[in-house]
Amino acid sequence: MRAALTLLLLLTFSPWSQAWWDKAWTQRTRVVLDTSAQGVPTSEPVQSFALALRLHSGNFDFVAAQPDGADLRLVATDDKTPLAFRIERWDATNELAVVWVLVPTLAPGSDKNLLYVYAGNEKARADPAAANATGFDASVMAALNFATPDGADAAQRWKSAAAITLDNNGLSGSALRLSGTPAVWPASDAVRAAANGAWSLSLWVKADAVDRGTLVQQGPLSLTVQGGRLQLRLGAANVAGGELRPGVWTHIAATLAQGKAALYIDGKPAAQGDIVLPAIEGELRVGDGFSGSIDTLQVAGSQRSAAWIALAAASQGIDNKLVRATIEQEGADAEGASPGYLGVLVKNLTVDAWVVIIICGLMLLIAVWVMVAKAVLVNRADKANRGFLKHFRAAEDNLLDLGGPHPHSSLFTLYSAGVRELKKRKVGTPSAPAAGLSGASLDAVKAAVDADVVRETHRLNSQMVLLTIAIAGGPFLGLFGTVVGVMITFAAIAAAGDVNVNAIAPGIAAALLATVAGLGVAIPALFGYNYLAVRIKGISSDMQIFVDEFITRVAEIYGAR
Repeated sequence: MRAALTLLLLLTFSPWSQAWWDKAWTQRTRVVLDTSAQGVPTSEPVQSFALALRLHSGNFDFVAAQPDGADLRLVATDDKTPLAFRIERWDATNELAVVWVLVPTLAPGSDKNLLYVYAGNEKARADPAAANATGFDASVMAALNFATPDGADAAQRWKSAAAITLDNNGLSGSALRLSGTPAVWPASDAVRAAANGAWSLSLWVKADAVDRGTLVQQGPLSLTVQGGRLQLRLGAANVAGGELRPGVWTHIAATLAQGKAALYIDGKPAAQGDIVLPAIEGELRVGDGFSGSIDTLQVAGSQRSAAWIALAAASQGIDNKLVRATIEQEGADAEGASPGYLGVLVKNLTVDAWVVIIICGLMLLIAVWVMVAKAVLVNRADKANRGFLKHFRAAEDNLLDLGGPHPHSSLFTLYSAGVRELKKRKVGTPSAPAAGLSGASLDAVKAAVDADVVRETHRLNSQMVLLTIAIAGGPFLGLFGTVVGVMITFAAIAAAGDVNVNAIAPGIAAALLATVAGLGVAIPALFGYNYLAVRIKGISSDMQIFVDEFITRVAEIYGAR
């Protein structure tokens, strides 16, 4: 009884994954397949689901992995059981990859359907289990991903009769490009559906026009588009419904079983009807009279459930709500240890963005140094001016010796300049003019003091131009880094042919970090500049007032009588 209770507690409170699968692998990506209301809700379990897992710079560290992905490993939810997988595409330069993995079971209404992607082992060799893996379940008779011009299926056992034309901007890599002439795969016993059995078809279509064309035809079965509507024909029987829009990738699925036929568009039921299933065999013709692109065509000898089709449509579409993948650090717990949004941004920064951010960092350091130095200067000057002004106004008949020095007082500097000019004119000495200072002499003294006002103002405003450069130049420099970063991101996506938002978003978000850096320089500099400008303007006004007050006192005491 005690042993049973202990086992129950362990199963109840133990995390899903505590230990790193293998310490030789230095990085792990945690993949959540969300079938809850926040992802792609399903009400029934889905068995043997073929998942096209997209890896990109936002959820996988291509730098740490081997250039050809030989150290890639996929592990099940328990973080112990390796899964067979197949790499359809691996582009380490542009940091994009598509990996097909067969997920044993997806529980309904759960965000605990997990996979782990391991990499970062320089000594690892290619997974032997992946060499013969297709990424699809045993019921799949053919899986055409159009990765090579020979049109070979995932198992490399079925090839097209002639070389096919590839579209490099396919849904997950390259796709089949059609211009009215069909691509043909010769008859094969491996691709044959028995009469009164079960059959399913799944494919992605991007049509140039939807007026007419045959998407797939094999023996008595054909899937066509007429006037934008899909039609599934099997002999004399016909099931029509659903709308095919031109210029966008659309998932189409069809199932035949137990005298029923059903059509699905983007994972949702479009039409159904009664139909008798004869044997489906013979050559496979794809795209007869059709203009556009076709990707990921699967033919299965079983009836796919509505939940399976919905997940298939969601997992490969542009708006993928099923899959969430985050990079984890070694030793992460079951809930994952994401490096954080800032870590993702920094990881995806381009060289130009780094240059801009470094320059902005230097500008910020200079701006902070100027603001601190100026704040100390104006505070000392303001305090010293108040102290000196108190002594000046307390003086009665002798303005030539008020004590000192006051090294931080700008008013004392002006006073010293005035005293210097007065001493040149022998004021306060026995040889001073008996009649006192003339008007011209007073004007000369005032001019000398005014000159020092200008010099003091220049001293107070020195280096303030560095703040104005930070305010005006920081945002523009950051914007420049962002624009270049976005250009590089889109150029890489165009070259790679992958338009998945998950591949685009990290690069664009990282590029925007340059603008943030520019604003991070400009905003503090703007606040500091305005504060210092007001303080300096106040000191300048005090100096102007002091000059008038000083000259007036000199004229009163030492002027002509």
